[in-house]
Amino acid sequence: MKVAVISDTHEVHEELGVLEGDVLIHCGDSAYGFDQSDAQVERLDDWFGRQHFERILVIGGNHDFEIQKRVAAEESLFRNADYLQDKAFQFQGINFYGAPWVPELANWAFYLPPDELCRRWNLIPEDTDILITHTPPLDILDRNREGHRSRVRFCLSRTARGASSHRDSRLVDQHVG
Repeated sequence: MKVAVISDTHEVHEELGVLEGDVLIHCGDSAYGFDQSDAQVERLDDWFGRQHFERILVIGGNHDFEIQKRVAAEESLFRNADYLQDKAFQFQGINFYGAPWVPELANWAFYLPPDELCRRWNLIPEDTDILITHTPPLDILDRNREGHRSRVRFCLSRTARGASSHRDSRLVDQHVG
């Protein structure tokens, strides 16, 4: 299976052109976060429609306020992609799970305080093969711009255990600082 992973495109996804494969994963931050509009989501969805993949999976990131707003209002999000928020998706025998939550970025989209973050991450099924987050895994690119490690170590032991329980497990995580 050919899986392409992108993240932090910040409204310049068009510069990537047309990609192809089996599954495209966008790990969040499709928007800038400062200029929120319906048009952001529509342009991204139109671009998804031009890609050559059997499945496109998306989560939000800390800049994706418009996505967060639409999800909270239970509005339609994408026509050309599957949005995963605390949700599993199986494709060709591979179990994907999306969790957009971010620590340490209060007042940004998809921020959760530590207790709620742990509660959400404990929802990740043990049989997850590909975990899609907007937060890096423990000890892998998990330092912010000031060089400090993420404060979510106490939660990540759960996600690492769940991911390592499957022989083909992978962590797909993007975002530092």
